[in-house]
Amino acid sequence: MLLLKGMNTLLVAKGKKVTRVDLKKDRPDDSSLTSLLLGPTGNLRAPTMKVGKTVMVGFNSEVFEEVLT
Repeated sequence: MLLLKGMNTLLVAKGKKVTRVDLKKDRPDDSSLTSLLLGPTGNLRAPTMKVGKTVMVGFNSEVFEEVLT
């Protein structure tokens, strides 16, 4: 999956639930990653951003604060 190439961590926020995936040690298969990244319409969930070696998907203010400070 090109979006995650070279990344170490994936953080996916869905409401108050946050899923953390270590892409270096326990990388799931592409279909599992796709289900985390895509919304109900089949589009990439928003917001999506790369910060260093971390990919953040979805909005959670605590996660944003943790990663961006």
